Amino acid sequence: MRRHSSQHFPTTRRARRCAHHRGMPGSRPAPGLTARAPGTAPRRLVGIDVARGIAVLGMFVAHFNPAQLDRGDWLQQLVSGRPAALFAVLAGISVALLSGGSRPRRGAALRADRARLATRAVLLFALGLALTSLGTPVKEILTAYGVLFLLAIPLLAVPPLILGCAGAALAVLGPIASFFLRSTVITGSEPGATPAFEDFLTGDGSVRVMEMLLVTGVYPVLTWLPFVLVGLSIGRLDLRSTAIRLRLLVVGSALAVLAHGVSWLLLNPLGGYARIAATLGTNPEHARDVATTTVGTVPTGDAAFLLTTAPHSGAPLEIFAATGAAMALIGAALLLAERFPRTLRPPAAVGALALTCYAGHVLVIHLIGYEGMVFLLTEWAYLPLLVLIVGTTAAAMAWRTWLGRGPLERLVHELATGAGKLVRRA
Repeated sequence: MRRHSSQHFPTTRRARRCAHHRGMPGSRPAPGLTARAPGTAPRRLVGIDVARGIAVLGMFVAHFNPAQLDRGDWLQQLVSGRPAALFAVLAGISVALLSGGSRPRRGAALRADRARLATRAVLLFALGLALTSLGTPVKEILTAYGVLFLLAIPLLAVPPLILGCAGAALAVLGPIASFFLRSTVITGSEPGATPAFEDFLTGDGSVRVMEMLLVTGVYPVLTWLPFVLVGLSIGRLDLRSTAIRLRLLVVGSALAVLAHGVSWLLLNPLGGYARIAATLGTNPEHARDVATTTVGTVPTGDAAFLLTTAPHSGAPLEIFAATGAAMALIGAALLLAERFPRTLRPPAAVGALALTCYAGHVLVIHLIGYEGMVFLLTEWAYLPLLVLIVGTTAAAMAWRTWLGRGPLERLVHELATGAGKLVRRA
């Protein structure tokens, strides 16, 4: 199959601590979290694992939903784009937690953190290329994840308020810059493409990779860096504070509702779709279809396309809406994981092994094959999705209980930790 094909199928259809936060000296363990002995590593924020697990499972749904081509399907509307955005916000939080949380490290410790994060970024990028080489229709996120990790490294010492403001500003300016560049400079590029190994073999291919990663790809830096900046800002807060968790829930919910509301108002009563229709020489209904069928970027036919909140559009209001939804879910997950730790153990296990589970589901799609996926989703509807979710969750819980870190998580951790130690010794 072509690596640039759509991600849809045509049917009718216990890890040692790695995401850390420094607790206040003398503070008591929060309910629902395992207490630690003096001198040991900070306790893991289980709610972050829960949110990460939900993001991974949401991607499972997006790729195994038999009605994924039906834009009116409520389930597909729920999972389209949002799990990836949640994943990106969580990437920023992970970067913050890996570098000290609300107490960012300085000096030699900070240099070691940067070496660890750079190593992680390179490994994630390489793994993303490997997944793309499998030839599945899945638009893998790991290459973009690696680039975003690298871009976050110089920002580890930046205060959270500045990070948040920068994220908000880039959420507006990034899509506008993308629209301008694709209208005037980078024309004729295939939207929604992802890099592959062979792209690096020629000069032209390397240029295309830069275009994909920065502007035209399905997860371009110009419109996905805001998610990471906001996540990095959130990760610098005291995420063990109930007040902070509640604020994430409330502010995130309000932001998502407001962004969707403003978009609807601008596109419908105020004539956004009518303007697009006039530009395209068609009717408003077809204009709506064009505006909501996006793979990483909006069309460049009319600036009114930037008013949409369509998934994977990279429009300003879509970034605000997806960021708000991610904030709300993270706040809720942190609150609920403290109150109901046993109940939320399954998604927390998937979240703790997120890299392994994500790569594993792409491998499953590769092994089944295109025709096999079409048959399964056509003949068995939601059963393959149910089997994948239950099987992955059970395997993650068993692995987490008996073996700790997942295989890919352990590999990345060991190599990144080794890089950090080398830098500290230098």
